[in-house]
Amino acid sequence: MILFPAIDLKDGECVRLVHGLMDKATVFNDNPAAQARAFEDAGFEYIHLVDLNGAFAGRPVNADAVESILAEISIPAQLGGGIRDLATIETWLDKGIRRVIIGTAAVKNPDLVIEACAKFPGRIAVGLDAKGGRVATEGWADVSDLTVLDMARRFEDAGVAAIIYTDIDRDGALEGLNIDATVSLADAISIPVIASGGLSSIDDLKKLLAANCSGIEGAISGRALYDGRLDPAEALKLLRGAA
Repeated sequence: MILFPAIDLKDGECVRLVHGLMDKATVFNDNPAAQARAFEDAGFEYIHLVDLNGAFAGRPVNADAVESILAEISIPAQLGGGIRDLATIETWLDKGIRRVIIGTAAVKNPDLVIEACAKFPGRIAVGLDAKGGRVATEGWADVSDLTVLDMARRFEDAGVAAIIYTDIDRDGALEGLNIDATVSLADAISIPVIASGGLSSIDDLKKLLAANCSGIEGAISGRALYDGRLDPAEALKLLRGAA
């Protein structure tokens, strides 16, 4: 199981939001590249990046910060936020992003996911962000009528590398992962699932491992790492020992 440290980018800085609200941003590092290097030095093997401004704007906004991160690290990174067309996907993959995450566009233009998966096998993930069990889009500003499972099943045969499932109601609030919902989703589909939203301590990772769900690829951690509630060495030792 992979533990992905999260770097959420807002106005070129590394921040964390609470419940996805842009006006509730806490800046943890004004040098995202240095933060990424620190995560790599701590032993992490994969980094999760989100262009928060891009998610609302519908186009990449923090490209300079992302490129500075890619120049600083040797481990792979996945990126979401403002990626709405094939040209943008190709640009980021060419720049060195290992895996592109399609969120809003997956809901509004599912054919884009299918086309991208065919063109870039193994390098396309889908971000499904849930509020009250329904998929949210446009940087979580809009909530659709679709359930996460409804959306995930649309891509069963597309070749999606992973579904990143975020519980918005828990994100940034340190309330613990929604493990029941994550496991339920992973059991219902063949696409690997990454848990996101609310990871608060190593107990969340222990519970995720205890679920013994082979469909869960990993978990994303943000605020718990920045606040020191989750010790990287302890967490990575736990996950590697379970491998």
